[in-house]
Amino acid sequence: MFKLILKKVVAVGLSVAIGLSGVMVIESGVHKAAAADSTSTTTLADSIINYGESFMGTPYKFGASTKTTSVFDCSSFMKHIYGKFGIELPRSSVEQSKTGYAVSKANLKKGDLVFFSSGSRANGSNVTHVAMYIGDGKILHTYGAPGVTISDLNSGTWKRTYLKARRVL
Repeated sequence: MFKLILKKVVAVGLSVAIGLSGVMVIESGVHKAAAADSTSTTTLADSIINYGESFMGTPYKFGASTKTTSVFDCSSFMKHIYGKFGIELPRSSVEQSKTGYAVSKANLKKGDLVFFSSGSRANGSNVTHVAMYIGDGKILHTYGAPGVTISDLNSGTWKRTYLKARRVL
């Protein structure tokens, strides 16, 4: 009986301590609270990036099942790496391009989804490819022969075929 009461007292004490620390953050100013949110988002984005990079070189296969990690297509890869951290994305790149909220290319942050119209199904305006922005003008994604790879967003095919970005974190 004593142990049960002690557990409840400790739980209530922790709840109060957590609640008070939250009040202290709010009272210390919106700017600091926003900075704390930004830090946690950056940490989550970095975790997703690190996890995604662990699949470097994993082969690409169009229409890959979401039940495997031995091959990916672009959208199954995004669905898998974000899903590992509790962020559920739809299966297709077209549907993924409708999640979260729009963000301009100039305001990209680590963890943003970026969309392209590239490859044989491209017509210049339809989404055919998705990648994750990882900072410093780089994207993590999978396509063709390299499989999971990192590419430069601001050169070549990816610069020419860029359509839009969405923030999901």
